Amino acid sequence: MKMETAKPNGPLHGLKIVDLTAVIMGPYAMQILSDFGAEIIKIEAPEGDIMRHVGKNGDRGMGPIHIALNRGKRLVALDLKTSAGREALSKIVASADAFVHAMRPQAIQRLGLDYESVRAFNEKIVYCGAYGFSQDGPYRDDPAYDDMIQGLCGIADLGSKLAGEPRFFPTVIADKVCGLTLAHSLLAALIGRERTGTGQKIEVPMFETMVSFLLVEHLGDRTFGENEQPGYARVLSQLRKPHSTADGYVCALPYNDKNWRDFFRIVDRPDLLTDPRFASQNARSQNYEVLYTLLGSLLAERPTDYWLTHLRAASIPVAPVLGLAELIDDPHLRAVEMFKTVEHPSEGRIMAVRSPIQFSATPTRIGKPAGPVGADTRAVLLDHGYTEREIDVLATEGAVRIA
Repeated sequence: MKMETAKPNGPLHGLKIVDLTAVIMGPYAMQILSDFGAEIIKIEAPEGDIMRHVGKNGDRGMGPIHIALNRGKRLVALDLKTSAGREALSKIVASADAFVHAMRPQAIQRLGLDYESVRAFNEKIVYCGAYGFSQDGPYRDDPAYDDMIQGLCGIADLGSKLAGEPRFFPTVIADKVCGLTLAHSLLAALIGRERTGTGQKIEVPMFETMVSFLLVEHLGDRTFGENEQPGYARVLSQLRKPHSTADGYVCALPYNDKNWRDFFRIVDRPDLLTDPRFASQNARSQNYEVLYTLLGSLLAERPTDYWLTHLRAASIPVAPVLGLAELIDDPHLRAVEMFKTVEHPSEGRIMAVRSPIQFSATPTRIGKPAGPVGADTRAVLLDHGYTEREIDVLATEGAVRIA
């Protein structure tokens, strides 16, 4: 799609969100909304978000995950253990459209930033609590990180279907899925406020979100009664995997009736065209193990390029297996300019991954590079009524940190 020339402010330009989250779930959600143009004021403790310290340059608080997640945000460092730090946060939240936190209810209440307290001085606020678990259940006070949620929600157990023992997926899938859920939930509430004039409180619990995510397909036949088993057989098969070819691997998925008929013709197996086990979607769903065994043995007979050429010509879904490093040089991603080179004021030239979403009239942005702890403390406090002298006093007292 050829995009129109427009200033990259994003469709959320003018929206102000105060972000009191850390690690990945909340910061990922806020990074998306920042790319969409929202003003995100990220509140950190004086030592900074823990993800600053992971990976290269983490010893200086400028690690790659921080660089990726906190671009475009205004970074404010407050010591919320001090009354002055808490007062500063309250003043910032008072003028916001939305407030997002990932603290337990008792802790946020001690700060004077529970929903009822915030609504008393900002009646139209959209207020979002990102929790590990719904506050209505017995797990509400349990700690929740990606690993714990992967274990609880059933995803780690799915790894045993392939590896013979539970495994965590090698990506922070719970944090990122829940971050996406947080982003769209917050936007839904903001749209609701535009229509009704009324703000509200939102709860985004990781455990319940991931159960909902997983059971889209894996509730399976359990849908129809207590004696039925959950699970989607096709994706639980050990044979559902990238298949070996004569010289590598390929992901091939003949999917509908026509795909399978065309595939059997390509491999010169007319006998399979009339095999009742493979004649319909329902029949194939009863014979996944046989079908995938057959698919794997046939794909192994020829090289990867052969399958990419012939299956694509027949509109049969097929793709090569790319490694992480290969993604950077993928011709499609290069053509759509997925990767941008950005000049960072302290880190030099860095790579950034742009938003995948394109808006014709309000393009997304890659905001200013993520800075050090307290990079924007002074500017944000000035915006909220503090004088230079007052800010200097707060910094001397340790209530705020200024880069």
